[in-house]
Amino acid sequence: MTRLVTTAALTRSSRLHEVFALPEGRALDICLKLQAAILEHRLAPGLKLSEDEVGEIYGASRTVVRAALQALAHSGLVAIEKNRGAFVAKPTIREAHEVFQARALIEPAVARMAAEVITEGQLSHLYDHLEAEHAALHAGDMGRALFLSGSFHTEIADIADHRIYAGMVRSLISRSSLIIALYWKRSDTACESHSHHALMDAFEKRDGAAADSIQKSHIIDLHSGLDLKEKLAGGTSLSEALRV
Repeated sequence: MTRLVTTAALTRSSRLHEVFALPEGRALDICLKLQAAILEHRLAPGLKLSEDEVGEIYGASRTVVRAALQALAHSGLVAIEKNRGAFVAKPTIREAHEVFQARALIEPAVARMAAEVITEGQLSHLYDHLEAEHAALHAGDMGRALFLSGSFHTEIADIADHRIYAGMVRSLISRSSLIIALYWKRSDTACESHSHHALMDAFEKRDGAAADSIQKSHIIDLHSGLDLKEKLAGGTSLSEALRV
């Protein structure tokens, strides 16, 4: 039976929040909510993030909102332009290529490491994660499915227990979400379920070489699924996207 898990809980379990240099408090809470909205593609690349509007939506001061936006900018999810304000970052075509090239170098090695040390409890957790991803797909919630697909990769990095690699993967996954929002050309999700299931088979067998090969092919396939042409950012308004 699929367990219902909130996006906020998944964000914390995948440790995506660790890219933010913020203490616990209102600024971090807002940062995580905006991060989830970006990773779920509710906030389109290029959308303006008005301090006043974000503050009104979340009932927070401009000082708190500014701290959240600056943390998001440090992570690469937001761009702050002088005299214009903050915007959801809009990756260039060059950045799109470089992000997926970096993922193809790093993530196969991470998958190999994870396969060699994964426990039964960690396997069970990954299967729960896949069930949640499938539930989102069946419900037609593509944004949540895409978020779950990305955080599946960060979970693998944490299982590998290599802090430097894990931090790099979290940063690359965040940037990948923006790239997919702009440039994805397929009608299916960013991480096809058969690739994740093939990885799970390799993990169950503790087959590091297979996990390495599957993950490399998977990232190359994702890269090939991008339509790397200039796009105009679209989407709903800030208030509509953040409405709960």
